[in-house]
Amino acid sequence: MLSPLFSQYPTFLVFLGVFVAMVLTLAFMPPFIRFLKSSQIGQQVRDDGPETHLVKQGTPTMGGVIMLVACAATVLIVGLPTVETFVLGIAILLTGGLGLFDDASKVIHERSLGLTPRAKLVGQTAIATVFVLAAVNFFGVTPTVTIPFITTIDLGILTTILPMGESGFAIPWLYVVFADILLVGLCNAVNLTDGLDGLAAGTVLIVMLVMAAIAYRTDLLEPAIVAASLAGVCIGFLWFNAYPADIFMGDTGSLALGMGLGCLAVLTKTEFLVIIIGGLFVAEALSVMIQVAYYKKTHKRVFLMAPLHHHFEKKGWSETKVVIRFWIISGVCAAIGFSLYFAYSMIGVA
Repeated sequence: MLSPLFSQYPTFLVFLGVFVAMVLTLAFMPPFIRFLKSSQIGQQVRDDGPETHLVKQGTPTMGGVIMLVACAATVLIVGLPTVETFVLGIAILLTGGLGLFDDASKVIHERSLGLTPRAKLVGQTAIATVFVLAAVNFFGVTPTVTIPFITTIDLGILTTILPMGESGFAIPWLYVVFADILLVGLCNAVNLTDGLDGLAAGTVLIVMLVMAAIAYRTDLLEPAIVAASLAGVCIGFLWFNAYPADIFMGDTGSLALGMGLGCLAVLTKTEFLVIIIGGLFVAEALSVMIQVAYYKKTHKRVFLMAPLHHHFEKKGWSETKVVIRFWIISGVCAAIGFSLYFAYSMIGVA
């Protein structure tokens, strides 16, 4: 644990979190890829996907396992084992475990679909609910949602207090429902974004760097180190996931990264701003929702194919062009969100 040694240099610890996580991922990913290849554990490509993706069939998957191991190790090496970090880490790891079970199901049954959508949602909702209740009762997170420069919405008006301890155990029903929708939504939005080589890792990298900066400015050093570690593993993973990918992160990685983003938003009270910061993920998820709803009603499609990145592939964009342009869009969204946060926090300080 390096945190006590550099306690006077918290900024260094955050940057160290990025570096250590990157190095660990770069070190452990190659032998993991070799193991997956020798075990013939590979990606199952959806039958209705772009024809150019057929060559990806059999590419090693479940790279998220190494990403999560590297992130956990980095947090233990760089940060302090606080209760806050423990609960945040458990939420991320449990969601990754859910994704791992899903990935394993796909490989064993040799199909592109693993767990049923209902099973995924139940598991994700359970994890999100426990985390949110812990955040409210043990970490001082208020059941409110702030829309910068506009208003703060109190979602704690309908709260049940259970007799537990000195102050009781609060269940703010409206906030729990809102937070569950946010966390589960982000979880699946990142998962939907993970459809092209380097797309999810690159966009999550950008977003996590912004979340690390926000957590640091909010005096949440340990969550900032967690966010920095998640950014670091994305950098290391990109080395192997860049086109043409040597490995995919699978649901193991994408679901965990999405849950991590949502949990960090709750801890830093950026529940609304994260929708802007992760605007690309929101757009990807909305494209699927719009496509499904419109097709059910009219039997016609709004997009050539959903999620959104496949639409542009169908329009003739190369995979690398889609990825790089989506990185740029993600960077713009993250910059806008962080600028709003910074400006609003400065007004609060003033």
